[in-house]
Amino acid sequence: MTDFLLALWSDYGAFLLKTVTLVLALVFVVGIVTNAASRQRESGGELQVTNLSKGLERTINQMKMNLLTGKERKALQKEESKKAKAENKGKGPEKKPGGRLFVVDFNGSIDAKEVESLRREVTAILAVAEKGDEVLLRLESGGGVVHGYGLAAAQLKRLRDQGIRLTISVDKVAASGGYMMACIADEIVAAPFAMLGSIGVLAQIPNFHRLLKKNHVDFEQVTAGEYKRTLTLFGENTEKGREKFKEELENIHTLFKGFVKEHRPDLDIDAVATGEVWFGQEAVDKGLTDRIGTSDDLLLQAVKEKDVIKVQYKPRVKLGEKLAKQMSAAVEHTLLRWWQNSRFYY
Repeated sequence: MTDFLLALWSDYGAFLLKTVTLVLALVFVVGIVTNAASRQRESGGELQVTNLSKGLERTINQMKMNLLTGKERKALQKEESKKAKAENKGKGPEKKPGGRLFVVDFNGSIDAKEVESLRREVTAILAVAEKGDEVLLRLESGGGVVHGYGLAAAQLKRLRDQGIRLTISVDKVAASGGYMMACIADEIVAAPFAMLGSIGVLAQIPNFHRLLKKNHVDFEQVTAGEYKRTLTLFGENTEKGREKFKEELENIHTLFKGFVKEHRPDLDIDAVATGEVWFGQEAVDKGLTDRIGTSDDLLLQAVKEKDVIKVQYKPRVKLGEKLAKQMSAAVEHTLLRWWQNSRFYY
């Protein structure tokens, strides 16, 4: 029995080694393709406009159908059939009296690369917006680079400057740069356990100076300007450099607090600009958000009186990036299967 188990493990180890080698080879090939694709000219994207009202109304009608009696169900079916015939004749659905609600999603990463899509979406809405139209931004972000989220907030301010009411819904998190965006809104609506706040600034950097010194490696850095580089990865950091770096962070924090205070003047900024986050009702009590609710609640209410239109700009993904993404998913799946199969069951 012992010999059998040893042979089994030996075969499994050989198979595992071959598979790992194959996966690494594929990753190498994909890396070459990705590198080549990155040299190509960046292609454009596509603006997608979707009528969410139809889907929401269909869901509501399906529920009604299941709850109505026979006569009531027939009457509703007749009414829906009449609407469908009118649309097929080219008349289209009647405009709702409440105007349009444009829905935009922003799921932000640390480098705020999504701001490019946001600026195009905002521009498209401003080009067609009429009196009474509103915007709902479904926001999810834990923050990131200052300049990226500063630009994202500036894009939302374009809507406010044109008199378009902006509601921001936070179902999960709007912290740091995410909250910088959220505070632009006429109204912030947050889910019961959504995280808001983190009005602070963070910077961290490793330093390898002692490691280089121990191995007798010199590092030379030449700058023009006393504070061109305050802290460094490889050189010896000074107390004066640290103090200057901290001063720069404090200046950014002051700008951040001023920006939030400008757009939410009733907020006790000194009480909330500590870098902490608050959840749901606690965030309401602090003045960081206006009320509790989810984006689903807002859409369900809006569809009763408004045409709900989703606006989304999708950048065209290069071939190399597509292959890299698919390969990454394949490797992750393979490793997960290995982990599952390596466990014993009795």
